[in-house]
Amino acid sequence: MNRRLLTILIIAFLIASACAFLVYRVIGNRQAAVSSVVTTRVIAAAEDIKLGSIINTANLTTVEIAGPLPKGALLKPENAIGRGVISDLYRGEPILESRLAAPGSGGGLAATIPNGMRACAVKVDDVVGVAGFVTPGMRVDVLISGTPPGTQADTQGTVSRTLLQNIAVLSAGTDIQKDAEGKPKQVQVVNLLVTPQQAESLSLAGNQVRIQLVLRNPMDTTIAEVPGTAMGNLFGGRNVAPEIPLRAGMSPRKAEKRAFSVEVFNGSKRNVQTFSSSGGKQ
Repeated sequence: MNRRLLTILIIAFLIASACAFLVYRVIGNRQAAVSSVVTTRVIAAAEDIKLGSIINTANLTTVEIAGPLPKGALLKPENAIGRGVISDLYRGEPILESRLAAPGSGGGLAATIPNGMRACAVKVDDVVGVAGFVTPGMRVDVLISGTPPGTQADTQGTVSRTLLQNIAVLSAGTDIQKDAEGKPKQVQVVNLLVTPQQAESLSLAGNQVRIQLVLRNPMDTTIAEVPGTAMGNLFGGRNVAPEIPLRAGMSPRKAEKRAFSVEVFNGSKRNVQTFSSSGGKQ
């Protein structure tokens, strides 16, 4: 065999061996790095779990998580069984302490109420409930309409004002879930998340005046300064002649006084009465 060809083959073999060795080392290092990562088995949802549900054994499974655990991850099934869900859980999602109600508090609407807050029920109809489009998680303003105490209905009429703003809706009707198809539902009661003081105001308003809910953008958290509107303001747009400003040296023109008489006949008797008028027509 040609010495030159043999030398080329030997060099190619050495280069191939070196490449194979490098590939082996790289793959080996990666496998070692993967095997050195510590994994932890945590409790996860075996299926979609809706808000307000009570977790049971059939709802749970386990998943492996590599690296640091999420804050509040549960490691034992007994730490989750029997507790209410305060936020929707999805299949395969690790169950966190913050997504569950406190042990012993049960499920349903009560478990979703934060500490220091209250769920206040407001009776609604098709109009008050914004035609059924109020669903859990939305934000609303509460408007009241009525006659203020100590005033007469014929003086300024009905007065409307904004009682509460940016209030969260906990439930609509008997459901604390949104409609899966996104269709509006006609409900009779809407539960609002309010403070104890706001709950007192709503309770008083529910017995004295008419309540209406107004939808708002959940991203709009601005509290508007609304003075309120009276019925008289809606019909108070009469055309009034503007006042003409006086130039220097001019004096206001006095209204011309005119007199007119009225003859009154009472049988055969005739009586004449004279009246004065300011700028009026006879």
